[in-house]
This record gives sequence, structure tokens and C-alpha cells, in this order.
Amino acid sequence: MRLSYTVLIAWRYILGKKSFQAINIITGISMFGIAIGAAALLLILSVFNGFEDLLKSLYNAIYTDLKVYAIEGKYFSPDSADLATIKAWPEVEALSLTLEETALLDYQGSQDICILKGVDDQFRNVTAIDSVLLDGDFVLQQGEVSLAILGAGLASRLNVNHQNPYESLTIYMPNRHQRGPLDIPFTRQFAYPVGRFSIKQDYDYQYVFVSLAFIRSLVESPDAVTGIEIKLRPGANADKIKEKIIALIKTPVNVKNKDEQNAAFFKLMNIEKWISFAVVSLTLIIVSFNLVSALWMIVLDKRKDISILQSMGASPTDVRKIFMRSGWMICFLGLMIGIIMAVGFYILQKQFGIVPIPEGFVVDSYPIELRWIDLLIVGITVFVIGTLAALLPARKASRIAAYIRKE
Repeated sequence: MRLSYTVLIAWRYILGKKSFQAINIITGISMFGIAIGAAALLLILSVFNGFEDLLKSLYNAIYTDLKVYAIEGKYFSPDSADLATIKAWPEVEALSLTLEETALLDYQGSQDICILKGVDDQFRNVTAIDSVLLDGDFVLQQGEVSLAILGAGLASRLNVNHQNPYESLTIYMPNRHQRGPLDIPFTRQFAYPVGRFSIKQDYDYQYVFVSLAFIRSLVESPDAVTGIEIKLRPGANADKIKEKIIALIKTPVNVKNKDEQNAAFFKLMNIEKWISFAVVSLTLIIVSFNLVSALWMIVLDKRKDISILQSMGASPTDVRKIFMRSGWMICFLGLMIGIIMAVGFYILQKQFGIVPIPEGFVVDSYPIELRWIDLLIVGITVFVIGTLAALLPARKASRIAAYIRKE
């Protein structure tokens, strides 16, 4: 397939010799600016992708495939026959009952508010909680002794020494059955801290794991739960299981999958991602003014060539195509250089972690993940900006051509 003569001429205008060396310099600057902008766009998307994948892997350790919530009220009491039915479904691998409540912690005079999460023995089977433990073992009951696993941030704030077997956490919760001023306003229980976990900052600074029996004694409700957490077998259809659960349980409930349980967080993260993309795109638009200058100077430099093309039968539309394609070629070359730069940085960061992350995070360097769709998005963005930048110079060139033809 033969290339159009407008493509060949556009290519020659970009790479060929020009009357003024400044035109080559400005063209090179515009190309380099587009390369830097394209590389920045790719790396921004890749870093956000890396954080998204990292957080999802951490959430997989604590969030289950499905979680059943009560629609009305905070607690509900699931029927044992319904639980047995759900466990018997072939798509269900394991099921755990959990109960969450806000409580006050006291450790050697240091106090803080936390979310106390009581879990049963099946919780380790429906989650990968062991993978996020910093120390200790996920054991919450030893005989009559109640144990607790704290988030790393909360443990640090309270100065908890989980290796001290003689100092316990004092856990206070409002007395739900208080009737008069002489009644005890808080119920109190003791649990010994035996380990820490780390998932993400807001979780680490709020949550404490205890046994389900322990928190039920605090709320004085032996059958209450706030959630039924379910792990599905590989290949199971989560949407169909959701419908079956809602139809089975008589109490009005809402069932959320893993993504829906964290929908607000990942929505916010996506907003931050695309705002950052938009900011760098604006920078790329500013850089594109160099492209306008380069094309404009090429138009002025090639006035004689345009008159020769006119005499050979070229129309103003053909002239406009030449300079539009010149702009696209500059964008294409800049985009290719930018992709090479971004991929090179991606490989170095992925293999060697050349940009470290501050201490205290779960990884040593910034996570990064390059996706093919990002290449397409960045490519479209660059060519849209390049097209807009080339419109005025190309229009000017076509008017020159029309004026020459008229004379």
C-alpha cells in the first residue's frame, strides 16, 4: 500500500533541513515536552494502579466474598437453620459470624476509642487474616482467658506491649440496659493483647479483634451479629448467591460483595487518579504551545514549497492535511519516546524499587502496575491535544495556498 504524498511531505517537513536552525530546536523541544508529558501520564496511572492492586490484596485478607448486613437496626439474630442451609450450598466454602461495636480501651492509663470486632472460629477460614499479622497468632480465646489482636496504629497510640502477659486491656461499652442513675453506665471486660495486624491506616488505628463470645457478653446479647461473612468457592457466581441469601433469610438484609464493601474508598481513589491525570494533561496542553510555534514556523518557512505544490495541482485541503499530519507525527514520535521512558522506569521500579516509600507502610517502594488500557488512554489524549495544536497552523497554511492560487 502506497503512502499518500501528503504523509511523505509531512515527514520530510519534520525531519528535513529547514532555513532556520531555531525551527529544528523548537520542534525538538515540543517533541521532548510531549514525551515527558506522556511518560508522566503513564506513570501516574501506573502508580495508582499499583496502589489499587496492593490495597485490594490487603483487603482480600480481611474482607470476604460476601457479607450479609441487617437493613433495619444494627444487630440481627440469624436463624441456625438458615445458616446450616447456606453452609450446605456447594458454592459456599466457609461462613463466619461477626459482631462489631464501638468501645473504649484503657491500657495502663492510656485511653482511646476503637471498633471492637468479635469473630468466631471460622473467621480464619473465610479470610486470610494470618497474612496481615505483624506478630502473634490469631488466637482470641485460651480457656477462660480472653485475648485481643490490635491494629498496629492503635497499639502504638496506646503504647501496648503485647509481649507483657500480665497487663490487660480494659474494655468499656455503654450499658444498654441502664434504667436509672444508680445503674452502672458501662459494662467492663478484660482482654490480654497478644498481637498486632496491619492493613491500611484507618483500619489499623480503629480495629481490635476479640472473640465473638467476648463481645456478645459486653453487649449482653447472646445471639446478636452485625454480619455473616461468606467465602465462596472458585468460580461461584456471587450475584446468584446474593439473590439466594436474600430470598432465604426472613430478616431484611443487604448482601455486598468484596468490591461493594469498599466502594466508597475505591471511588475516592479513582477520583484522585483521574484528577491527577487531568492536572498532568493540562500541563501537556501548555507544552503543546511549543508544537503550535513549531508548526507555525514550518508554515512560514515552507511558503515557497506551498506555491510549488499549488502549481502542481495541490488543493488547500491537501496543504492542510500536510501540516495536520506534521503535528500528528511530532505527537507520535513524542508519544513513542514517552512510552519507552515510562516502560523503562516501570521495569526499574518493579524489579529494583528505585523510588522507596516512607517507613511504616506495608511495602518498601511505591507499587506500580502498567496496563494496556492506560497506553490507549494516554495515546488518545496526546493525539487529541496534538490535533487541537495543529489546527491553527494547518488552517493558516491552507489559506496561504488559497491566496497563492488566487494570484
